[in-house]
Amino acid sequence: MSGPLQLCYPLVAALTSSPMQGYLTVNIEPISPVVAGDAVTLKCNFKTDGRLREIVWYKVTDGGTIKQKIFTYDALFSTNYTHVDEYQKREDLVYQSTVRIPEVRILDNGPFECHVGIYDRTNRKKFLEAYGHVFLNVMSPPSSISVIAADTPAAFSRYEAQNFTLVCIVSGGKPAPTVYFKRDGELVEVLHVSQTSSDTDVRKSRVPQHLISRDMDDTKMQKSLSLLDFEGGGRLFTERPSRSITDSVVSATTEAEKIPETVISREFPRWVYPSDPEYLFRHTQIPVSDGTIEVRAMITWTLNPDLDNNALFSCEVKHPALSMPMQSEVILASPKGPHIDMMPTRVRVGDTVRIIVLGFQEGANGNEVFPEPLFTWTRVGGRLLDGSAEYDGRELVLERVPAELNGSMYRCTTQNPLGSTDTHARLIIFENPSSPKGTDDKNGASSCNKSVRLALAMILAVILDLT
Repeated sequence: MSGPLQLCYPLVAALTSSPMQGYLTVNIEPISPVVAGDAVTLKCNFKTDGRLREIVWYKVTDGGTIKQKIFTYDALFSTNYTHVDEYQKREDLVYQSTVRIPEVRILDNGPFECHVGIYDRTNRKKFLEAYGHVFLNVMSPPSSISVIAADTPAAFSRYEAQNFTLVCIVSGGKPAPTVYFKRDGELVEVLHVSQTSSDTDVRKSRVPQHLISRDMDDTKMQKSLSLLDFEGGGRLFTERPSRSITDSVVSATTEAEKIPETVISREFPRWVYPSDPEYLFRHTQIPVSDGTIEVRAMITWTLNPDLDNNALFSCEVKHPALSMPMQSEVILASPKGPHIDMMPTRVRVGDTVRIIVLGFQEGANGNEVFPEPLFTWTRVGGRLLDGSAEYDGRELVLERVPAELNGSMYRCTTQNPLGSTDTHARLIIFENPSSPKGTDDKNGASSCNKSVRLALAMILAVILDLT
């Protein structure tokens, strides 16, 4: 239930008649919105000149089509009882007409009715009944908040601007919370995108920006064309993130920011970004079976690795059931100095070798890499053991390494949209069986064995002389 919270005023039901007949009026006191887990008291007030027969409380569901009895007070026998199984009992009847729920739940959200029955004072066989109802508005603060990067892991591109999307996921709230982003502690000014807007609408809402600056003098143009001809094509390959979480949400944004073909020059391409980047904001609300709402808020902008690296982004949530905003934050960071380990430490022919990235060198802010990096393994000057040109993953496994791989160099390229770095590891194989016995190998194993045998012979000779 979204929108401002309001008090729900009760319906007053009354049965009146001529002075010769009895009367009965029933109403329930209004209830302010309550937070799940708190106690709530429902008070049923009635006035009558007749004799009280019973008071029955109902929980109304399915738009009023189903009424479930939750408590009954029988005045004839001065007893009260619940209509819920004993192990589910959560109500207490207080002072005959008051029900207290000690721990309200989200499922309790909705209408309650109090039915009062009396015997007419003028005719003890005549039964009169009236009721009142009230809407119990149960709120729930968000239970979790997290910030992730959409479409990751993704490659770093040196030649084409890339859109980048942060997604804030807020779960467990009712009503839907208000979500907003901050950058380095300052509120991010965003351009809202309508939930129902089409691709055309999104494109019209954007302000065209020139993202690439090229020096197009005759000399550089000739050099660029000559390089393109040498490479055998007029298009430069650029990496694109795989389509996943925001395909249905920001695909229109991606189409709206198609970059013209980059012209290669001998200078590194220079990107010109607006001083104040444009952030597109949109959000979705997903109802959950327990009555709460999951909110996914997203901001998308053209990434500038020079300015956005080490930027602190936070997602903050406001909710009427919270005394202060909830917050989750991330620091954008490119990969720096991956730590690589090789197991076993002494590799022999036929061993299974694992080369794994253990972690990263921490930056000035003490953070590791965000968003999640992409790891690509290659063998310098050749193919991997299985014949493939490259392998994606944090760990490279070489099954039953042969002697021919001794001295091979393996490169791990670690990249995310903010940057890329290469780290190398050399495979050294010990006790290579391809070396003939009795000859010196690189490790000097044969020379060492000869020295040991000579030392033992000299010791034996000295012992024999002494005897």
